[in-house]
Amino acid sequence: MTRFTPRKVVLAYSGGLDTSIILKWLKTEYDCEVVTFTADLGQGEELEPAREKALMLGIAPENVFIEDLREEFVRDFVFPMFRANAVYEGLYLLGTSIARPLISKRLVEIAEATGADAVAHGATGKGNDQVRFELAAYALNPDIKVIAPWREWDLTSRTRLLEFAEAHQIPIAKDKRGEAPFSVDANLLHTSSEGKVLEDPADEAPDYVYQRTNHPEDAPDQPEIIEISFEQGDATAINGEALSPATILTRLNAFGRKHGIGRLDFVENRFVGMKSRGIYETPGGAILLEAHRGIEQITLDSGAGHLKDSLMPRYAELIYNGFWFSPEREMLQAAIDHSQAHVTGTVRLKLYKGQARTIARWSDHSLYSEAHVTFEDDAGAYDQKDAAGFIQLNALRLKLLAARNRRLKS
Repeated sequence: MTRFTPRKVVLAYSGGLDTSIILKWLKTEYDCEVVTFTADLGQGEELEPAREKALMLGIAPENVFIEDLREEFVRDFVFPMFRANAVYEGLYLLGTSIARPLISKRLVEIAEATGADAVAHGATGKGNDQVRFELAAYALNPDIKVIAPWREWDLTSRTRLLEFAEAHQIPIAKDKRGEAPFSVDANLLHTSSEGKVLEDPADEAPDYVYQRTNHPEDAPDQPEIIEISFEQGDATAINGEALSPATILTRLNAFGRKHGIGRLDFVENRFVGMKSRGIYETPGGAILLEAHRGIEQITLDSGAGHLKDSLMPRYAELIYNGFWFSPEREMLQAAIDHSQAHVTGTVRLKLYKGQARTIARWSDHSLYSEAHVTFEDDAGAYDQKDAAGFIQLNALRLKLLAARNRRLKS
């Protein structure tokens, strides 16, 4: 098979050592033009150094793209996912997974705008991100070519990477000359830490791994009460103040950091087949999930809610595995979004020592009827005698089964 040789490549570029090496490797290996794309997803780092480094490495100014995507990220990706209460394998709030389709979307769009015939990413051949980046890219442009240097080059060790960097005058931060203690991915929803000191799941993660939350034991000794308002399943205000999606998540992150909320030590099943251990911090997301479930408790019909809960694991798995742009995810999203038509109201939460707990909720769309559930006189709202017929009808098949089994035993 003839090897594909690109003319112009759009690289997902962080400005760090690995993607800087990839940038130079692409130019050296393929003698092609490189366009860099750096997305601000709320990772909490200054992005201008990425521009300066790309320019220093020979990228033309018109080929350096840096974009603030925080609002789009939360509005069009995080919020739809939270309408589903999506949690992978019962615990993981999908913070890395949900960022990849947006990055791929912009890679493909920039490739089209600049006339590039390929995109490239820095994900390794062992992880999930390579799958997520590439499935999203192909779903948006079936003709796009994807270059994954970690699956092609012979720079298979940190030593060889550093030698390549030195040979091509790529700046190396002093702390990169040794083995990094762990790798970190971050965005406005979460941080993910993996590798090195975290690779043995029998060892407790060092406390310095946690970067976005205080230790729950060191959190304030007094609880804090906040209120989150929702409209059709999306958070719209905190303590009565209307805020944009990204601002809401930023504020909730600050509350979560203060109270040590959203820590997770998790061994997950990667899509590529292996297990991996990661330390995740999702402070604002953990609060948002609790609040969303709180408002659904009084606004979502039981049949719709139970069906939605049964769909959630499949929906979460699709996001984890990289199928955000698949028809099945879009079908599930349509059903989920339909369920949110009346998920409007306010939730009051207590934040304390690593926990966010719903303590009150109210809504003009509430299905809760105090008249029906009261232990006091219900003034005819519910006739308890009706329950007898309801039980007899539901017991009919159980009675027939029991009678058959008794007959066969005798």
